[in-house]
Amino acid sequence: MRHRQTDVGESCPVSVVPVAMHDSNIQREIVVDTETTGLSPAAGHRVIEIGCLELINHVPTGSVFHQYLCPERDVPPDAVRIHGLTDEFLVSMPLFSAVAESFIEFVAGAKLIIHNAEFDLGFLNAELRRIKRDDLQNDVVDTLALARKKYPGGQASLDALCRRFNIDNSARTKHGALLDAELLAEVYLELIGGRQPGLTLEARASVETVSEAPKSERPARDHAPTAEELAAHKAFLDSMEKPIWRR
Repeated sequence: MRHRQTDVGESCPVSVVPVAMHDSNIQREIVVDTETTGLSPAAGHRVIEIGCLELINHVPTGSVFHQYLCPERDVPPDAVRIHGLTDEFLVSMPLFSAVAESFIEFVAGAKLIIHNAEFDLGFLNAELRRIKRDDLQNDVVDTLALARKKYPGGQASLDALCRRFNIDNSARTKHGALLDAELLAEVYLELIGGRQPGLTLEARASVETVSEAPKSERPARDHAPTAEELAAHKAFLDSMEKPIWRR
C-alpha cells in the first residue's frame, strides 16, 4: 500500500527499520525528495519538507523518513501554489537542526536516488552547513540525468516519466516530498530495467519464508568392492612396507 501524503496538521512520524548491513550482497538505497521555499539556497531559501524511503536490493522495505520543517522565513505565494505548505502550518514544525541527526543516520552509507540531484543536494547541504555539519558524501544516482540519457529528447519530468511507465500519479495534485519519493522509486526501478511483478510500492515487499521441498528417501547404493577390486587392493598393500591399514 502506498504511503499517503501526510495531511496538513498531522504529525509526521519517522519509521526506521534496522537492516543488517554486514552482508556484502545487500544494496541499500534511499530515494530522496525535498520541498523548499524557493529555487536557490544562495538566495536565502530553505528546505521545508524532506521525504525519504528505503530500498534494499531495489525492493521497497516500507522504512521511511518524512519531516516538515520550519524555515524561519516566509514561504512565497508562488511556492505555496506548488506544494501547498503555508507559513501557518510550518511555523509549528521543528527546525532542521532538531531532526538533522535522524536524517543523517537514515541516509548513512546508502546510495541516494534523487531526481535533479543538484537541486536537492544543494539545499540539503546548505542546511547542513548552517548547523556546522559536513556535506553529504553519499554516492548519488540522478534519475533526471539517467532518463535524459535513456530517452534523448524525451520529457524527463517526474510526471512525464510516470506517464511513460504507466505509474499512477493521480494523487499528485500538488508536490509533496514523500509522495514524490515514492513515485520516483517506481520510476527508478523502471529506468534501471523494469519492475518485477509485485514489487511496486502498492505491494510493499515482505519477508517470505521459503519452505524446503519434501525430501524423498533414496535406497542406499551398494558400494561393496568386487572380488577383482579386493585382489588389486591386497596386491597394493603387499607392495608396501608395514602399511598402516594392517596395524
